[in-house]
Amino acid sequence: MKSKVYLIPVKDTDNIPTIAKKVKILCEESKVLAFVSKDDSVAVKMHFGEEGNTGFVKPEYVKVACDAILDKGAKVSLAETNTLYRGRRTNSRDHLAIAAEHGFTKKIIGVDVVIPDDSKKENIADVSINQKFIKTAKLARFFVEAAAIVAISHFKGHLMTGFGGALKNLGMGCASREGKLMQHSDISPVVYEQKCIGCGECEKACPVKAISLKNNKAFIDSLKCIGCATCIAVCPSVAIDVNWEAGGSAMPEKMIEYTFAVMKGKKDKSAFLNFAIKITKECDCLAKDDPRVSPDIGILASSDPVSIDKASLDLVVKACGRDIFKELHPHRDGSRQLSYAHELGLGKLDYELVTL
Repeated sequence: MKSKVYLIPVKDTDNIPTIAKKVKILCEESKVLAFVSKDDSVAVKMHFGEEGNTGFVKPEYVKVACDAILDKGAKVSLAETNTLYRGRRTNSRDHLAIAAEHGFTKKIIGVDVVIPDDSKKENIADVSINQKFIKTAKLARFFVEAAAIVAISHFKGHLMTGFGGALKNLGMGCASREGKLMQHSDISPVVYEQKCIGCGECEKACPVKAISLKNNKAFIDSLKCIGCATCIAVCPSVAIDVNWEAGGSAMPEKMIEYTFAVMKGKKDKSAFLNFAIKITKECDCLAKDDPRVSPDIGILASSDPVSIDKASLDLVVKACGRDIFKELHPHRDGSRQLSYAHELGLGKLDYELVTL
């Protein structure tokens, strides 16, 4: 039987109150939150957006979803983890400050906002999964101990995985910094000297000082490099990329194995909301107002993380008349995360789209 994916369309011209009303209708009509029981501890997995970013899911929409969960008598928290790359979201104190600046506070949303400090061992949980790449996943304990999880994801492009939705929000987003490093560790950034302008942005951004300028060109010391991909994100001339033929293609599969770890024991206690609006080339980790690359599609809901990401991708391709993510990230195979997630039993590639 196909998984159901519910869609409520959104137009580029819809304002915030209109979209918030649509979130309420979607939560009520789809019944994807029906699994929530009284006194359940529900972790609502969010991405609060990097400083200067505007693509993240608006707090007004998140509040509607949280209210729907609270109405069932559950205990709800908005939760996120710290980043691997350098910036204000690297540590919990500054990360919480950015979340508040973007409107994610208990006063506004009505629930606690949690970003565990994973420099403390007690906040990390080892989850045994014994998969192809990852044997033991390093996750934020908060997500492991929650009775249920609801992923609220901005569906958009991504420089490492082609696109990101529910699967990436969980796999990369619930990992500790050590877990994030596990997922990136085989990535081998290379410098294409003909494109390098010697600006030094990558050198300044590298968290382990693995990059230097030699003859006015960036040079990456592979012995120091931790594969965090920060240099790729900051390079203004697209002179640094992953040598995918040298092993970088494993990264999406590692991410999915982490999603498998997050979902362990929660397959019947989870729901997913994808916001396919203000669809951008890159993810919300970039500190800029990324422009739209696709018309707004709408908001999707499902109990199947594979189906909701597949439906989101199909709808964007249909709206653009082409695979815009493949066009923008030609060396990334975004579909691999979907097929591998299906192989691991996380969900179905076949779905029934129900438009509200």
